[in-house]
Amino acid sequence: MNIIDGTSKKDWDDFVSKRPEANFLQSWDFYEFHLSRGKKVVRRLILEGEKIVGAYAGVVETAKRGTYLAIAGGPLIDWSNSKIIKAVFDDIRSEGKKTGCVFVRVRPQLELSEKSLKIMSDNGLVKAPMYLSVEYAGILNLNKTKEEILAGASQGFRRKLRKAEKNEIEISASDDTKEIKDFCKLEKLHAERQKYIAFSSSFLTKQFEAFKEGKEVLIYTAKKDGEILAQNFIIFYGPEASYHYGVSSELGTKYSAAPLLHLAAMEEARKRGCIRYNLWGIVGKEETSHRFYGVSEFKRSFGCEELKYTPAHDLILKPLKYKLTKIVETARKKKRHV
Repeated sequence: MNIIDGTSKKDWDDFVSKRPEANFLQSWDFYEFHLSRGKKVVRRLILEGEKIVGAYAGVVETAKRGTYLAIAGGPLIDWSNSKIIKAVFDDIRSEGKKTGCVFVRVRPQLELSEKSLKIMSDNGLVKAPMYLSVEYAGILNLNKTKEEILAGASQGFRRKLRKAEKNEIEISASDDTKEIKDFCKLEKLHAERQKYIAFSSSFLTKQFEAFKEGKEVLIYTAKKDGEILAQNFIIFYGPEASYHYGVSSELGTKYSAAPLLHLAAMEEARKRGCIRYNLWGIVGKEETSHRFYGVSEFKRSFGCEELKYTPAHDLILKPLKYKLTKIVETARKKKRHV
């Protein structure tokens, strides 16, 4: 077994995009986005002979509380092979040390179970005080037809859809740069209304451009009488289409534009061969004080399956400095109600 740097986009995506559990979090272009922001990235391929049997990518994040390597949605390996697991975590530890990290945070694309938690603990990882990417997601099976999905949706969802269809809303999809500019403007207004911190225009634009290069992104737009009501930022990669970001105006909420955007994206995903539509983060039905509770209930109205990934775990490299991270992040999580 040999573990080397991934240097070929083709080799990387040929392996990663064919993994049944994969999504864009381990795609080549996601790390091109991080590079465009001036970040250090790690891309590693696990070989048996000349055959690729695993991969993981991560980005080095700098923070006052300590620099860390974040590996979201990876590693992508055979989790029943203890030899590969040990070799990968040894390599992750080595790469973390090389990049001067206090710890490595790993959120694998591995369904939560007692076995998955044991794999983490057996390899020296502890549960992280803060999440990394989505840990609890709403998933729709795209092998189902539109009619079958709607049959499984809530009455409220179907009512909103009928209302939207009566409102003569125009739906379009494009990867034109103008679309991301419109998206950024609408996101700022949406953030002010919903009281959250908006991403910068630079952040969203660089991400859009990285995925546009590989024809992996579309902005879906809902308009009425020429006015933008809502927009969704959808990424298509391997077996999955991901509802990455969504924004709307007050008018968009009034006219129930969102269901039409999602159904259009699902149709495109099927054409591209995707088998899942990932609505991304949801929280438990009992977490009524969580700031994402409302949007979670909207996603549940689709009739989605609920998938819990193994939560983020930390591989601690500098124990004394890590203590500060744990204190700061525990307090931050409580303050943010997440």
